[in-house]
Amino acid sequence: MDEEGDWGAEESRLLLSRSTHSDCHLHDPNPDDELQFQEIKRPMAKSLHRCKTAPAKDMAAVVRELQAKYTATGGGGDVGGILLIVYLVMGVLVYQLNKDQFSSGEGGVETHPIVDALYFCIVTMCTIGYGDITPLTPFTKLFSCLFVLVGFGFIDILLSGVLNYVLDLQEQNILSDILHHQTNNVNNPNLSHNRNPPFLRFLTLRLVDVQKGRMRIRLKVGLALLVLILCIGVGTLFLYFVEQLSLVDSLYLSALSVTTVGYGDKAFITLSGRLFASVWLLFSTLAVARSFLFLVEARIHKRQRTIAKWVLQRDITPLDLFAANINNNDFINKSEYVIFKLKEMGKIVEQDISQICHQFEKLDSNNMGRITLPDLLQSRPFS
Repeated sequence: MDEEGDWGAEESRLLLSRSTHSDCHLHDPNPDDELQFQEIKRPMAKSLHRCKTAPAKDMAAVVRELQAKYTATGGGGDVGGILLIVYLVMGVLVYQLNKDQFSSGEGGVETHPIVDALYFCIVTMCTIGYGDITPLTPFTKLFSCLFVLVGFGFIDILLSGVLNYVLDLQEQNILSDILHHQTNNVNNPNLSHNRNPPFLRFLTLRLVDVQKGRMRIRLKVGLALLVLILCIGVGTLFLYFVEQLSLVDSLYLSALSVTTVGYGDKAFITLSGRLFASVWLLFSTLAVARSFLFLVEARIHKRQRTIAKWVLQRDITPLDLFAANINNNDFINKSEYVIFKLKEMGKIVEQDISQICHQFEKLDSNNMGRITLPDLLQSRPFS
């Protein structure tokens, strides 16, 4: 069983698509078509088996597919980046035009007006709330409420766009590096034998799903946690050497900042510190949020693996036979069994099957229980 959690997704879709061809019509075929029906049904049942001699997807194809995906999507963060810039510029302008309506807080300091404005916008959008710069008038308070609520939307855009692109680049680099080493092993077998890279083989077998062309969830979680530690470490070093805080206070403020706690007892007070915070807080808070999402995803995948394992190991009962009997006869075929097990695993629901059957029936204009090339040409004459 694949450790990924969504193991067998490609096989499941294949089995489901095959089953709809023979099971979407719940009535038995006409007597005149019985022979043709049997001739169609036998090869379809065989097609449910995966060919053991079929070559697995090689790493070169995996990397090419990833590179094509990144080129086609353009990183997925272009629109989010433009909207973020517009959003921050509007916030800075409002702050600049009403800077006398913002307080520096007790013991707070002012640096540069534009830097303070950008710093306030980033701290507000990331929901940290140090308390060193606060709104005073009803207008600025309403502006802050609207600004932070709109900021949640940008956080979602950046999480699904920019950070995914960064993590995908890491994934692509790892897969490309594995491909490079595998190519060297083929071209220089003696050299690869002398080097003996056991870690690379372990990485390929345990952490990278070559057939699906992506990293396993455990490696994504590891990379996300590594980014989390790196963000806290960079913030701690900067606070210690630039803001002149103690080592404990530097770690304290850095950890509370990236987790968006922000008690308010410590904050950035220098010009260089607030410039650094404007960039560091935006990236680190989003990276930490993505790390927690990966952890949740790992837990969900583990639960799905447990359910799938239980479903596959459970013996079928007479009640299951009646529930899986789509064609209402005294037996169930392989297609019906596959659909029943997929429903038990929670991969499909009855509504999905009904929609697929409805689409099949539209293509099967002659109501023969199969789709032929003339049917496709009739439904799509200009394709």
